[in-house]
Amino acid sequence: MSEPYVKINPYKSSPLSALVIFKTSDAVKITYTVVGKTDKTSITNTVNGGYTKTHQVPVVGLYADYSNQVKITATTKDGKTTTQTLTMKTSALPKYIKDATITTKNVKKSQMDIGKNKLTIVNRTTKQPFAIDADGAARWYDTNYSQHTIEQWSNGHIMILSKKNVDSDVYNDLIETDYLGRVYKEYGFANKTSSTDGGVETTVIHHDLVELPNHNLLATVSDGSKYKEDTLIEVSHKTGKIVKVIDMKKILPKSMWDKYEKGSDGKVDWLHNNAVDYDKNDNSIVLSNRNQDLTLKLDYKTNHIKWLYSGKKKSSWPKVYRKYVLTPTKGTITTGGQHGLYLLNNGGKNSANSEDFILYDNNINVTNGDKTTSGKYSQAVKYHVDAKNMTIKSTWSYGKTLGKANFTSVIGYAEQQSNGNVLIDFGFKAGGQQSNIIEVTKSGEQVFNATMKNAAAKAYAYRAYRVPFYSSSYVFDATK
Repeated sequence: MSEPYVKINPYKSSPLSALVIFKTSDAVKITYTVVGKTDKTSITNTVNGGYTKTHQVPVVGLYADYSNQVKITATTKDGKTTTQTLTMKTSALPKYIKDATITTKNVKKSQMDIGKNKLTIVNRTTKQPFAIDADGAARWYDTNYSQHTIEQWSNGHIMILSKKNVDSDVYNDLIETDYLGRVYKEYGFANKTSSTDGGVETTVIHHDLVELPNHNLLATVSDGSKYKEDTLIEVSHKTGKIVKVIDMKKILPKSMWDKYEKGSDGKVDWLHNNAVDYDKNDNSIVLSNRNQDLTLKLDYKTNHIKWLYSGKKKSSWPKVYRKYVLTPTKGTITTGGQHGLYLLNNGGKNSANSEDFILYDNNINVTNGDKTTSGKYSQAVKYHVDAKNMTIKSTWSYGKTLGKANFTSVIGYAEQQSNGNVLIDFGFKAGGQQSNIIEVTKSGEQVFNATMKNAAAKAYAYRAYRVPFYSSSYVFDATK
């Protein structure tokens, strides 16, 4: 192994990363480990690209203000290994992250879904995102501002909605980047379609973004009219052009939006579509519509409704819609102001007629929620839909036992981990003064509980993701 070239923060936006370049006399595969400070906090990744003699190693997961020990192991095709340890000194965390104090409790690392390289991304509503390990220590952050959207793409890149001009109010610059900070593509959006949930900060892609099978982007947006957050667009990943528009006013009853009151910004936020996921089984999409307390499924080709679920009684829907309304089984949870819906086993063993999804139920009655429990607690909920019999059943939930302390009127997220645990972001705890991220087992045992306090204004955790740093499909080449 030749004397390696080491560049910390190579692209000037990811200070806890490094690029290592060197040559070897034999063709080898490279693995590296950032040595953790405690048990199960080391980050280990294998560089994709097979056995070569020239190497570019994108290192992620360094500690801030620390002399990191990074072990680089070269393995030949016949299994012989050599290891070299490099020291990488990093600078201190910036004030805006250092001040967002993280405390942890109930940590059971052996039961957490962290593997060899997973960290928890804290995606803050309008500020720079960062990621923490099982100790709550920051191991990655991006100096770009972000707004709502951080999504990991199938190629291992991440999509961040940012803004070129820090002094601008509008987040309208979608960047395809990676954890090293290299930018691969930028998509610019017109400011006129921006919307805000209150205050000055405005955003163009207001809540969610998903990758379609053709790698195009499907985003929740506003259309620039007096109605906001009720439109979806498909954007070509190659050209940046809009190739499909879905206006929910053309799909849902006029009675839902025609007389809905304007907000303080003069806009009509009748739907507030805050989540979208694509169903690979039948070319459909599922949506979460906060201000109608509604979840629904649409055929993506025709835009026809497949099913609807809310606390709105079937008899109060216009007749033409009633055949699409799911009937809840006894005890099924009625959501209120819910966030972050996505399908489970998507494209797997489940058929389009029998599927499961998870969401974060804020449990606030906006229009069709459960009035009897509204405001008392928030929770993660799993549902099973039997589309053949048009029924829905809640199969698992967690949060009710935490009571009013963890009630969040807005934002939040829940995602199921590969080991069956669920990571829940009670993002707006104590009116936004705290964000509480909890990982629980199927039986409801907490195995990770992190609280972020003292974050700057509008810097609470919109979502929290547990993701591999980096994914198995990620290939880095600075020359391409």
